[in-house]
Amino acid sequence: MAAAIDGVQWPLFVLFVTVREAAVREAWICTTCGTQYEPSEEPPVRCAICEEERQYVLPTGQVWTTLAQLRKSHMATFRREAELIGIGTSPAFGIGQRALLVRTPAGNVLWDCVSLIDQAMVDIINALGGLTAIAISHPHYYTAMVDWSAAFGGIPVYLHAADRAWIMRSAPCLELWSEQTKQISPGLTLIRVGGHFDGGTVMHWAGGAGGKGALLSGDLLQVAPDRKFVSFMWSYPNFVPLGEKAVRAIAGRLEPWSYEVIYGAFWDRVIARDGKRVTAASAERHIAILNREAR
Repeated sequence: MAAAIDGVQWPLFVLFVTVREAAVREAWICTTCGTQYEPSEEPPVRCAICEEERQYVLPTGQVWTTLAQLRKSHMATFRREAELIGIGTSPAFGIGQRALLVRTPAGNVLWDCVSLIDQAMVDIINALGGLTAIAISHPHYYTAMVDWSAAFGGIPVYLHAADRAWIMRSAPCLELWSEQTKQISPGLTLIRVGGHFDGGTVMHWAGGAGGKGALLSGDLLQVAPDRKFVSFMWSYPNFVPLGEKAVRAIAGRLEPWSYEVIYGAFWDRVIARDGKRVTAASAERHIAILNREAR
Protein backbone atom coordinates (compact mmCIF):
# COMPACT_ATOMS: atom_id res chain seq x y z
CA MET A 1 0.00 0.00 0.00
CA ALA A 2 1.13 3.55 -0.66
CA ALA A 3 0.07 7.14 -0.08
CA ALA A 4 0.64 10.19 -2.24
CA ILE A 5 2.27 13.30 -0.75
CA ASP A 6 2.98 16.22 -3.10
CA GLY A 7 2.49 13.87 -6.03
CA VAL A 8 5.02 11.31 -4.76
CA GLN A 9 3.92 7.77 -3.88
CA TRP A 10 5.38 6.69 -0.51
CA PRO A 11 5.09 3.19 0.98
CA LEU A 12 3.00 3.42 4.14
CA PHE A 13 5.66 1.73 6.29
CA VAL A 14 8.15 4.46 5.28
CA LEU A 15 5.67 7.15 6.27
CA PHE A 16 4.99 5.42 9.58
CA VAL A 17 8.68 5.15 10.47
CA THR A 18 9.37 8.76 9.44
CA VAL A 19 6.47 10.18 11.45
CA ARG A 20 7.32 8.03 14.46
CA GLU A 21 10.97 9.12 14.46
CA ALA A 22 10.02 12.78 14.11
CA ALA A 23 7.64 12.46 17.04
CA VAL A 24 9.97 10.80 19.52
CA ARG A 25 13.38 12.33 18.89
CA GLU A 26 14.19 14.90 21.60
CA ALA A 27 17.12 17.16 22.34
CA TRP A 28 17.43 15.96 25.95
CA ILE A 29 18.56 18.38 28.66
CA CYS A 30 20.49 17.36 31.78
CA THR A 31 18.66 18.73 34.81
CA THR A 32 21.86 19.08 36.86
CA CYS A 33 23.98 21.17 34.49
CA GLY A 34 21.39 22.28 31.92
CA THR A 35 23.34 20.99 28.89
CA GLN A 36 21.29 20.05 25.82
CA TYR A 37 22.29 17.01 23.74
CA GLU A 38 21.84 15.90 20.13
CA PRO A 39 18.25 14.76 19.42
CA SER A 40 17.68 11.07 20.09
CA GLU A 41 14.78 8.73 20.79
CA GLU A 42 16.05 7.89 24.27
CA PRO A 43 17.97 10.16 26.65
CA PRO A 44 21.72 9.59 26.86
CA VAL A 45 22.90 7.04 29.41
CA ARG A 46 25.08 9.65 31.11
CA CYS A 47 25.93 13.36 30.95
CA ALA A 48 29.56 13.81 29.91
CA ILE A 49 29.61 17.30 31.45
CA CYS A 50 28.41 16.13 34.87
CA GLU A 51 30.58 13.02 35.01
CA GLU A 52 33.72 15.09 34.47
CA GLU A 53 35.54 16.10 37.66
CA ARG A 54 34.57 19.76 37.50
CA GLN A 55 30.88 18.90 37.83
CA TYR A 56 28.95 16.08 39.56
CA VAL A 57 26.08 13.62 39.25
CA LEU A 58 23.46 13.82 41.98
CA PRO A 59 23.33 10.90 44.45
CA THR A 60 19.84 10.17 43.09
CA GLY A 61 21.30 9.60 39.62
CA GLN A 62 21.12 11.15 36.19
CA VAL A 63 17.85 12.91 35.29
CA TRP A 64 16.80 14.36 31.94
CA THR A 65 14.12 16.74 30.73
CA THR A 66 13.18 18.39 27.44
CA LEU A 67 12.64 21.96 26.35
CA ALA A 68 8.90 21.30 26.03
CA GLN A 69 8.76 20.06 29.62
CA LEU A 70 10.92 22.92 30.85
CA ARG A 71 8.53 25.44 29.30
CA LYS A 72 5.72 23.98 31.43
CA SER A 73 7.62 23.98 34.73
CA HIS A 74 9.77 27.13 34.48
CA MET A 75 9.51 30.71 33.34
CA ALA A 76 11.97 33.39 32.35
CA THR A 77 13.11 36.13 34.71
CA PHE A 78 14.26 39.48 33.32
CA ARG A 79 15.94 41.95 35.63
CA ARG A 80 18.00 45.06 35.08
CA GLU A 81 21.54 44.77 36.41
CA ALA A 82 23.19 48.18 36.29
CA GLU A 83 23.35 48.95 32.56
CA LEU A 84 22.61 45.40 31.39
CA ILE A 85 19.56 43.14 31.44
CA GLY A 86 19.88 39.78 33.16
CA ILE A 87 17.93 36.80 31.87
CA GLY A 88 17.40 33.86 34.20
CA THR A 89 14.99 31.04 34.98
CA SER A 90 12.44 30.70 37.76
CA PRO A 91 12.62 28.45 39.65
CA ALA A 92 16.38 28.11 39.27
CA PHE A 93 17.43 25.39 36.85
CA GLY A 94 20.70 23.55 36.26
CA ILE A 95 23.68 25.50 37.58
CA GLY A 96 21.52 28.57 38.13
CA GLN A 97 23.46 31.15 36.12
CA ARG A 98 21.81 34.06 34.35
CA ALA A 99 22.63 35.35 30.89
CA LEU A 100 23.25 39.03 30.13
CA LEU A 101 21.84 41.09 27.28
CA VAL A 102 24.38 43.65 26.07
CA ARG A 103 22.71 46.35 23.98
CA THR A 104 24.95 48.30 21.60
CA PRO A 105 24.38 50.53 18.55
CA ALA A 106 25.86 47.77 16.37
CA GLY A 107 23.40 45.17 17.67
CA ASN A 108 22.64 43.24 20.82
CA VAL A 109 24.72 40.33 22.06
CA LEU A 110 23.71 37.64 24.56
CA TRP A 111 26.50 36.77 26.98
CA ASP A 112 26.29 33.22 28.29
CA CYS A 113 23.09 31.23 27.98
CA VAL A 114 20.31 29.44 29.86
CA SER A 115 18.43 26.24 29.06
CA LEU A 116 14.99 27.83 28.69
CA ILE A 117 13.93 29.61 25.51
CA ASP A 118 10.29 30.28 24.63
CA GLN A 119 8.25 32.64 22.49
CA ALA A 120 7.65 35.12 25.31
CA MET A 121 11.41 35.47 25.81
CA VAL A 122 11.92 35.94 22.07
CA ASP A 123 9.21 38.61 21.95
CA ILE A 124 10.71 40.54 24.87
CA ILE A 125 14.24 40.42 23.47
CA ASN A 126 13.03 41.45 20.02
CA ALA A 127 11.24 44.40 21.62
CA LEU A 128 14.61 45.36 23.12
CA GLY A 129 16.30 45.29 19.71
CA GLY A 130 16.74 41.58 19.03
CA LEU A 131 19.98 39.62 18.97
CA THR A 132 22.85 39.60 16.49
CA ALA A 133 25.13 37.09 18.26
CA ILE A 134 25.66 34.89 21.31
CA ALA A 135 28.99 34.45 23.10
CA ILE A 136 29.52 31.87 25.85
CA SER A 137 32.21 31.78 28.49
CA HIS A 138 32.68 28.01 28.90
CA PRO A 139 30.97 24.62 28.43
CA HIS A 140 28.94 24.67 31.66
CA TYR A 141 26.83 27.42 30.09
CA TYR A 142 26.42 26.03 26.57
CA THR A 143 22.92 24.83 27.62
CA ALA A 144 20.34 25.33 24.82
CA MET A 145 22.56 27.54 22.67
CA VAL A 146 21.46 25.90 19.40
CA ASP A 147 17.78 26.56 20.10
CA TRP A 148 18.60 30.12 21.16
CA SER A 149 20.39 30.73 17.88
CA ALA A 150 17.52 29.26 15.87
CA ALA A 151 14.97 31.42 17.69
CA PHE A 152 16.72 34.53 16.35
CA GLY A 153 17.31 33.36 12.79
CA GLY A 154 20.44 31.24 13.16
CA ILE A 155 22.69 33.93 14.63
CA PRO A 156 26.34 32.97 15.35
CA VAL A 157 27.29 31.43 18.68
CA TYR A 158 30.93 32.11 19.53
CA LEU A 159 32.79 29.37 21.43
CA HIS A 160 36.51 28.94 21.92
CA ALA A 161 37.90 26.05 19.87
CA ALA A 162 39.93 24.75 22.82
CA ASP A 163 36.65 23.55 24.32
CA ARG A 164 35.25 21.88 21.20
CA ALA A 165 35.25 18.45 22.89
CA TRP A 166 32.52 19.66 25.26
CA ILE A 167 30.03 20.59 22.55
CA MET A 168 27.18 18.11 23.07
CA ARG A 169 24.91 19.42 20.31
CA SER A 170 26.47 20.61 17.07
CA ALA A 171 24.99 23.02 14.53
CA PRO A 172 26.15 25.30 11.69
CA CYS A 173 25.56 28.36 13.90
CA LEU A 174 28.50 27.46 16.17
CA GLU A 175 31.53 29.59 15.32
CA LEU A 176 34.72 28.28 16.90
CA TRP A 177 37.55 30.76 17.27
CA SER A 178 41.11 29.92 18.24
CA GLU A 179 42.90 33.23 18.81
CA GLN A 180 43.65 34.77 22.20
CA THR A 181 41.20 37.59 21.48
CA LYS A 182 38.34 38.07 19.04
CA GLN A 183 36.32 41.21 18.40
CA ILE A 184 32.75 40.13 17.64
CA SER A 185 31.25 43.62 17.40
CA PRO A 186 32.57 47.19 17.78
CA GLY A 187 33.58 47.53 21.42
CA LEU A 188 32.92 43.87 22.29
CA THR A 189 36.00 41.65 22.49
CA LEU A 190 36.27 38.05 23.65
CA ILE A 191 39.42 37.26 25.65
CA ARG A 192 40.63 33.73 26.23
CA VAL A 193 41.81 33.59 29.84
CA GLY A 194 41.72 29.81 30.40
CA GLY A 195 41.77 28.48 33.94
CA HIS A 196 38.42 26.89 34.74
CA PHE A 197 38.41 25.48 31.16
CA ASP A 198 41.18 25.62 28.55
CA GLY A 199 39.07 27.84 26.33
CA GLY A 200 37.58 29.83 29.20
CA THR A 201 36.52 33.22 27.86
CA VAL A 202 35.50 36.60 29.23
CA MET A 203 34.07 39.50 27.25
CA HIS A 204 35.37 43.06 27.43
CA TRP A 205 32.78 45.75 26.76
CA ALA A 206 34.57 49.00 26.03
CA GLY A 207 31.40 51.09 26.31
CA GLY A 208 30.41 49.63 29.67
CA ALA A 209 30.44 51.62 32.90
CA GLY A 210 29.93 54.88 31.06
CA GLY A 211 32.93 54.27 28.82
CA LYS A 212 35.25 53.11 31.62
CA GLY A 213 34.86 49.51 30.47
CA ALA A 214 33.18 46.42 31.86
CA LEU A 215 34.22 42.78 32.05
CA LEU A 216 31.63 40.02 31.67
CA SER A 217 33.40 37.17 33.40
CA GLY A 218 31.03 34.21 33.64
CA ASP A 219 32.69 32.25 36.40
CA LEU A 220 36.19 32.31 34.95
CA LEU A 221 36.50 35.14 37.48
CA GLN A 222 33.77 34.30 39.97
CA VAL A 223 32.47 37.38 41.75
CA ALA A 224 32.47 36.51 45.46
CA PRO A 225 29.37 37.04 47.63
CA ASP A 226 31.09 39.96 49.37
CA ARG A 227 31.43 41.65 45.94
CA LYS A 228 34.93 42.78 46.95
CA PHE A 229 36.95 40.00 45.33
CA VAL A 230 36.81 37.46 42.53
CA SER A 231 37.85 33.82 42.87
CA PHE A 232 39.64 31.41 40.54
CA MET A 233 38.61 27.76 40.66
CA TRP A 234 39.13 24.66 38.55
CA SER A 235 35.95 23.20 40.08
CA TYR A 236 33.49 25.32 42.04
CA PRO A 237 31.11 22.61 43.30
CA ASN A 238 33.98 20.25 44.17
CA PHE A 239 36.10 23.01 45.74
CA VAL A 240 39.27 22.61 43.66
CA PRO A 241 41.19 25.90 43.34
CA LEU A 242 43.38 26.90 40.43
CA GLY A 243 47.12 26.85 40.98
CA GLU A 244 49.47 29.82 40.97
CA LYS A 245 50.56 29.46 37.34
CA ALA A 246 46.99 29.47 36.03
CA VAL A 247 45.95 32.44 38.17
CA ARG A 248 48.97 34.48 37.10
CA ALA A 249 48.16 33.65 33.47
CA ILE A 250 44.59 34.93 33.87
CA ALA A 251 45.75 38.14 35.54
CA GLY A 252 48.39 38.65 32.85
CA ARG A 253 45.94 38.20 29.97
CA LEU A 254 43.62 40.81 31.49
CA GLU A 255 46.34 43.32 32.36
CA PRO A 256 46.18 45.22 29.01
CA TRP A 257 42.42 45.83 29.37
CA SER A 258 40.73 48.63 31.28
CA TYR A 259 37.46 47.97 33.08
CA GLU A 260 35.60 49.47 36.00
CA VAL A 261 32.82 46.90 36.48
CA ILE A 262 32.86 43.09 36.62
CA TYR A 263 29.65 41.16 35.94
CA GLY A 264 29.76 37.63 37.34
CA ALA A 265 27.65 34.62 36.43
CA PHE A 266 24.85 34.90 38.99
CA TRP A 267 22.23 37.39 40.10
CA ASP A 268 23.62 40.29 42.13
CA ARG A 269 27.23 39.21 41.59
CA VAL A 270 28.54 42.54 40.29
CA ILE A 271 31.63 44.47 41.31
CA ALA A 272 30.59 48.05 40.69
CA ARG A 273 33.93 49.84 40.71
CA ASP A 274 37.72 49.40 40.55
CA GLY A 275 37.28 46.13 38.66
CA LYS A 276 40.81 45.98 37.29
CA ARG A 277 42.31 46.62 40.73
CA VAL A 278 40.00 43.97 42.22
CA THR A 279 41.23 41.38 39.73
CA ALA A 280 44.88 42.07 40.52
CA ALA A 281 44.29 42.10 44.28
CA SER A 282 42.24 38.90 44.09
CA ALA A 283 44.96 37.12 42.14
CA GLU A 284 47.61 38.11 44.66
CA ARG A 285 45.42 37.07 47.59
CA HIS A 286 44.67 33.70 45.97
CA ILE A 287 48.37 33.02 45.37
CA ALA A 288 49.37 34.13 48.86
CA ILE A 289 46.87 31.74 50.44
CA LEU A 290 48.02 28.88 48.21
CA ASN A 291 51.59 29.46 49.32
CA ARG A 292 50.82 29.95 52.99
CA GLU A 293 52.45 27.32 55.19
CA ALA A 294 50.11 25.06 57.12
CA ARG A 295 49.77 26.09 60.75
